[in-house]
Amino acid sequence: MEWHYEEGMEIKDFLTLNRPIFEKKLLNEAVNVRDKIEEIRVIGNINLLDNALKIVLYVVEDKKDEVVAFAKQEGIAWANYSLTLAFKLEWVQAIRRTLWVALQEYEIQAGLEVNRERFYYTESKINALIDEFLNGFFISYSKYKDELIEAQRELVANLSVPIIPVTPNVCILPLIGEIDFSRLNTIEEKVLMEIGRLRIRTLIMDLSGILQMEGEIAPNFLKLLDGISMMGCTPVITGLRPETVRKMMELNLVFERKAEIKGTLQQALDEYLVSTIT
Repeated sequence: MEWHYEEGMEIKDFLTLNRPIFEKKLLNEAVNVRDKIEEIRVIGNINLLDNALKIVLYVVEDKKDEVVAFAKQEGIAWANYSLTLAFKLEWVQAIRRTLWVALQEYEIQAGLEVNRERFYYTESKINALIDEFLNGFFISYSKYKDELIEAQRELVANLSVPIIPVTPNVCILPLIGEIDFSRLNTIEEKVLMEIGRLRIRTLIMDLSGILQMEGEIAPNFLKLLDGISMMGCTPVITGLRPETVRKMMELNLVFERKAEIKGTLQQALDEYLVSTIT
């Protein structure tokens, strides 16, 4: 395939006219990406070849704002679908090399004389804009990925505090796993908010699934019980494990002064559901 040129043609028109040649050379450059083009299109609805032409046209027309905006858009798309960054880097570098081949061919076809000043100006502009695209892409990718991870972390944290209504006034909070400062803060925030929102009058907190509660966490947990009481809600503790009780005794902490204590969740439900019904 030969490059085609028409008299007076600008570089953007030259690239558009010779798109099949440009894409063929681009695919030869991006050896690791070319076999993934269809997979990326299916996964992320991203057409790499269309986007490659869009990038080079923005670059040769010196459209910095469009380059930056497109980089942000691409970064979000790749982060959202967890596409491989190495492929994107290889693809953009292949676009850079192929664009320089096209620029050289354009100057030959247009009969332009070799001009060092023009070359260095073009080199500075083209490479700066492609670098601008790469920087914008990676910043957008990282920012979106961080926000996605934080949103998922918050979702998991909220799911770890499942407040279950059993009557209009009585709710259960089964706690499972380990309680550290971060999780206790999440528990405190959600519990106090839900007591106000649902107008909970009795909150049964089942601790039978708690594997470990660090010693320094216990005083803060007692403060949470104070907060529940201040909201006009009665805290009820069930399922205290022997090791937790021993830890409380070692620290001279007494749950009975802060909450009602029941041996098991079933025992608490039997008592509070009956009292609610009657």
